Amino acid sequence: MISITLPDGSQRQFDVPVSVQDVAASIGAGLAKATLAGKVDGRLVDASHVIDRDAELSIVTDKSPEALDILRHSTAHLLAQAVQRLFPGAQVTIGPVIDNGFYYDFAYERPFTPEDLPAIEAEMQKIVKEALPVSRSVKSRDDAVAFFKGLGEAYKAEIIESIPANEDLSLYSQGEFTDLCRGPHVPGTDKLRAFKLMKVAGAYWRGDHNNQMLSRIYGTAWLNDKDLKAYLHQLEEAEKRDHRKIAKVQDLFHLQEEGPGLVFWHPKGWSIWQTVEQYMRKVYRETGYGEVRCPQILDVELWKKSGHWDNYKDNMFFTESEKRTYAVKPMNCPGHVQVFNQGLHSYRDLPIRYGEFGACHRNEPSGALHGILRVRGFTQDDGHIFCTEEQIESEVRAFHAQALKVYSDFGFSDIQIKIALRPDSRLGDDVTWDKAEDALRSALRASGVEWEELPGEGAFYGPKIEYHLKDAIGRTWQLGTMQVDFMMPGRLGAEYVDEHSQRRHPVMLHRAIVGSMERFIGILIEHHAGQFPAWLAPVQAIVMNITDAQADAVEEARKTLANQGFRVVSDLRNEKIGYKIREHTLQRVPYLLVVGDREKENGMLSVRTRGGEDLGSMTVDAFAARLREEGAG
Repeated sequence: MISITLPDGSQRQFDVPVSVQDVAASIGAGLAKATLAGKVDGRLVDASHVIDRDAELSIVTDKSPEALDILRHSTAHLLAQAVQRLFPGAQVTIGPVIDNGFYYDFAYERPFTPEDLPAIEAEMQKIVKEALPVSRSVKSRDDAVAFFKGLGEAYKAEIIESIPANEDLSLYSQGEFTDLCRGPHVPGTDKLRAFKLMKVAGAYWRGDHNNQMLSRIYGTAWLNDKDLKAYLHQLEEAEKRDHRKIAKVQDLFHLQEEGPGLVFWHPKGWSIWQTVEQYMRKVYRETGYGEVRCPQILDVELWKKSGHWDNYKDNMFFTESEKRTYAVKPMNCPGHVQVFNQGLHSYRDLPIRYGEFGACHRNEPSGALHGILRVRGFTQDDGHIFCTEEQIESEVRAFHAQALKVYSDFGFSDIQIKIALRPDSRLGDDVTWDKAEDALRSALRASGVEWEELPGEGAFYGPKIEYHLKDAIGRTWQLGTMQVDFMMPGRLGAEYVDEHSQRRHPVMLHRAIVGSMERFIGILIEHHAGQFPAWLAPVQAIVMNITDAQADAVEEARKTLANQGFRVVSDLRNEKIGYKIREHTLQRVPYLLVVGDREKENGMLSVRTRGGEDLGSMTVDAFAARLREEGAG
């Protein structure tokens, strides 16, 4: 007798081995129809998987969190089958699931083009209607190599040849198409409904530029048409909000080939930068951080001591002078330890908090660069707290409250908290990592928040809390971090004297709220679609005349507002007022101020918003008060 325990604790008994699909059918026809896969004792399996012993089983349907990945992986196979039907001789290589979709790399006599995609997608729909069953088989490595060579799949055979000889391999077949895959997959192609092919690109075989260039086809797949349409709408919105396009229209910054991954800030863009920096500087002051400034380059020996050389050197830039090698800093932390090390500290001095708008450089691959969202040169609102173990929880709690306030002020309200745990390549032993990870969990627990854990995604020197913010169109961005580090202070000789007159290493907390200033500003541009709140906008208001007779009144109003610290400019051009208003509305200036004869006579401004709302007439002082009220925080 085989006993199957279901998620609700109930059990079903079977006299003979049964498949996941059989168990679903025994529960109900509706569930049998909805079954995509199963989870046996925590392991994902196909619906056809046979259970021959007592086990715990959950049925995977489109309501399960695992469903989307299974659908996307199965849709990648659907794509590969369609390509091989339409383009005989095309060889398949790899087809993984990625964020929001999948891709597949093909070797063919010519590159695929966007014009090929409609035909491929139509063939995919045809295969769905054929409702081909998907079956799994197992072969030895050598048999699998022979099988794919027999199909003319040289790339697939090469992949398999690199697998140890004693491993059995699973193959999935649907109709005439077979591919190597771990699975699981949907039971039949009719389960695949909501998908779209997005674009084509080139990709080197195995990521090596010395190898052949392959054709990569990207696609997206969702549980239903509604989710697919919502995603495509999000992409359309994202296109409209592209920070590079808005930057060009509003004259914020530019990038050019002579400085790949490096930003040329224009006056208006630098105004946004300065506003963000001054806001964060105020946060530093209010929360007890002393602002410091450390060198851009430091002797490579320091980076060896810190652990960066062994764990991060591939991402660093180096230079030489007088037979010494220096590293351009990718992070600010070793510099802050050097500041801490100047003088002996007592436990009574702790916590000591340093903050820096520290310029960093990282040797990012050129293919990863993306506007100002992914760059090689950037500045962080970087802070480090030197404290005792007992102070970790209170410092993390204080930082958490501080971070949420900052995000709210910049217009973000939907925030997810995650903890990135120990990576494979790391400093220290498991005991130390246990302590660090537990410290973060304890602090978040005390803050009353829920979190998700991300195994293997911590920094090499410590685990970290991550703040993931959802923007106006539903995309998620990872911004702030709080990291617990028991390693670096000891490696770099940081010490304090405890209450027993013993020298001890402090704990180092690495924290950033907005992270990379460049990236954060790029996110802000897209979140607000260039329509910044007035306190953040590079130009807060435009003062315009109707005729030359009001020019002196316009200039007087501008000067009055500018002298109070507001970013206000005048437009005295000999153009029609309607034209001026339209032009500055397109520039997304928050307030449009008009002075005609009546306003000049009464010492007033006619105030309207970029959204077209007429706020009526008000004095210069009243308008200044309105701007002050709209300030952050």
